Amino acid sequence: MRDTRLSRRGLLVGVATLPAFSILTRRGQAAEFTYKLATGQDPTHPVNLRGQEALDRIREATNGRLEIKLFPANQLGSDTDLLAQVRNGSVEFFNLATSILATFVPAASLPNTGFAFKDYDAVWTAMDGELGAWVRQQIAKTPILAVSKVWDNGFRQITSATREIRTPEDLKGFKIRVPPAPMLTSLFKALEAGAAPINFNELYSSLQTKVVEGQENPLAITATTRLYEVQKSCSLTGHVWDGYWILGNKRAWQRLPEDLRQIVSRELDRSATDQRADVAKLSESLRQSLTAKGISFIDVDRARFREALGRTSFYKDWKTKYGDVAWSHLEDVSGKLT
Repeated sequence: MRDTRLSRRGLLVGVATLPAFSILTRRGQAAEFTYKLATGQDPTHPVNLRGQEALDRIREATNGRLEIKLFPANQLGSDTDLLAQVRNGSVEFFNLATSILATFVPAASLPNTGFAFKDYDAVWTAMDGELGAWVRQQIAKTPILAVSKVWDNGFRQITSATREIRTPEDLKGFKIRVPPAPMLTSLFKALEAGAAPINFNELYSSLQTKVVEGQENPLAITATTRLYEVQKSCSLTGHVWDGYWILGNKRAWQRLPEDLRQIVSRELDRSATDQRADVAKLSESLRQSLTAKGISFIDVDRARFREALGRTSFYKDWKTKYGDVAWSHLEDVSGKLT
């Protein structure tokens, strides 16, 4: 069957041949559906750059019937505020890290299990396979749902303004900001760090005022939010992989005709693939650029950290919480954790 969708180039050529009054009339027509997509990331982050590309393609592919407006950088509220808004439908779509989604859907944090994935091959095998499908099913039991495949937040690394973190023992008593996420709080408490759950929009000021000594985030976040201005070193622990789910309010999603829902998921999936590649490239280049901005990097023995965590009750406790079936999905990729 011939593909009747208009390409961006074809659309521009076609518009150029229309009379002026026709252009004004088409632009003046209101969209049949006008929705919002909120994110917590800086406008320059790949989440927002690729997200906007998807929204542009959605508008084009639906002939303007669906207009989704992007609101980056917590413009509409903190992550926890926005989670409440997408649940009640005042925001239709929201991009949220799996670690924070776990405050509402505990199962979402299973992929955040400490030192579970050694590399991206393991991550995508799990998240595009049975583990990801299992998490989506748990999300769908609530008033929200995942409307695309998971996006990449990256492997989380520890930064510090005081002591250098080289071994698990260096974390003892270290005041570190973590997101309000049970898995990450549990991990650092198990390693005897002083874990302080703080919302992302308060992170910079908490570091600046020395409320905490350090934080842990993927390098792209450290760079785009200028955390290098208030941190000195970065330990490449890769202790947790974190992803982003594009979440939709179920009622808002069901209001869209099936053909529009298919377009939304298709274009968000396409941008998810592009964004994954972006973050992987950034992770390679950011070490050099952050070094130039004054951050010293420390390569650590990740196996030593995983062994230290294994000597605590961390893995046993989380396996008990999730159950054997869920844990088996994780260990199919991670290997034995308990």
